[in-house]
Amino acid sequence: MKLTVIGTGYVGLVSGACLADVGNDVLCLDVDPEKIRILEEGGIPIHEPGLLDIVRRNVQAGRLAFTTDIERAARHGTVQFIAVGTPPDEDGSADLQYVLAAARNIGRYMDGYRVVVDKSTVPVGTGDRVRAAIGEELAARSESFGYSVVSNPEFLKEGAAVEDFMRPDRIIIGAEDEQAIQLMRELYAPFQRNHDKLFVMDTRSAELTKYAANAMLATRISFMNELANLAESLGADIEMIRQGIGSDPRIGWHFLYAGCGYGGSCFPKDVKALLRTGREVGHDLLVLRAVEEANDKQKRLLVNKVVAHFGDRLDGLRFALWGLAFKPNTDDMREAPSRVIVEELCQRGANITAYDPVAAHEARRIFEDKYAGLNFVSRPMDAVIGADALIIVTEWKEFRSPDFDFVRTALKQPLIFDGRNIYDPAAMRRYGIEYHGIGRR
Repeated sequence: MKLTVIGTGYVGLVSGACLADVGNDVLCLDVDPEKIRILEEGGIPIHEPGLLDIVRRNVQAGRLAFTTDIERAARHGTVQFIAVGTPPDEDGSADLQYVLAAARNIGRYMDGYRVVVDKSTVPVGTGDRVRAAIGEELAARSESFGYSVVSNPEFLKEGAAVEDFMRPDRIIIGAEDEQAIQLMRELYAPFQRNHDKLFVMDTRSAELTKYAANAMLATRISFMNELANLAESLGADIEMIRQGIGSDPRIGWHFLYAGCGYGGSCFPKDVKALLRTGREVGHDLLVLRAVEEANDKQKRLLVNKVVAHFGDRLDGLRFALWGLAFKPNTDDMREAPSRVIVEELCQRGANITAYDPVAAHEARRIFEDKYAGLNFVSRPMDAVIGADALIIVTEWKEFRSPDFDFVRTALKQPLIFDGRNIYDPAAMRRYGIEYHGIGRR
């Protein structure tokens, strides 16, 4: 099957590469010539485990190509995936300018039947707007090619996106057109040979399903963070509580870890967009409003713990900071808790020596020369030497079992603020380290 994927971010590039890997002829379009240059030279513009090998393998096999030529892309694929960004507008709503621009370009240049697939996370009703945009362009050309619009939201976790695409939990198809549904079934057949994972529903339900999924996961995170803060005040241990409630099959184990808040390109944006959607139709989503407020507060919790220990002003103090990305196995720092922590500590006069295995380059771009006291090192222990305390923000695997004897002696005082609860408080006591987790006894 000939496919066009519009956008080479996380969703577009992973989708295009994985679809090519099962034999499809995929052309990826991006209007950013720098991204296309990187891809054509054998690199990838994002960090995603396993993706580079798949891209290179399929480029070499002739199944995957890249272009900035909009007309070529519109004429290439019978199925056209729109996988462009939908950043939050000032009012919290999803900005659809890139989605609608992609739809108009398809209508402007298509030369036959097309199935246009919304892969981007879009508000309910976007399918109707995409359909109308394509129709307007065809009318302006006095053409009457047939086309269908499908909602096919992605459920990819950054850091595990390739695995999620190749072995999906479910495949959501929102469509009312039988020809389009059949094409989508054929396209996704290689990814569900074990059993049928494809759910067909109306377009609006599919669009809302994506927002509902992310909002539910964000809710679990904020709930556990709120519970952790309460547990700490009551002398209880959130890790014991997690095990006690996670063993209930009605609740399950996923997304029950307390920490210093969620970030990334999905949860914050999608919660805001869903709140905005609710307000537009007269529904104040009270639970989601609390989820967002709790998360904003949680991102400042580690700073509050540092201030409680050292005082409001931190002049002359230097902190080692492990982890900048919003989660492990990615270089994505969008809405990352580290951004809030770095900003607030530096504004209080602190110096920071930061380490992240892949996100340091992104941090340099974000912060530029904003804070003279912010420096980066290429090894985690280099950050620790001579620091007044260690702050852990991202739970990278390499942080799980460091040389604690070295950490204790390298720090000016043996003090760790753990924003991801990756260490056992009792073990820290045995090592002679003062330990401050999230909701731990």
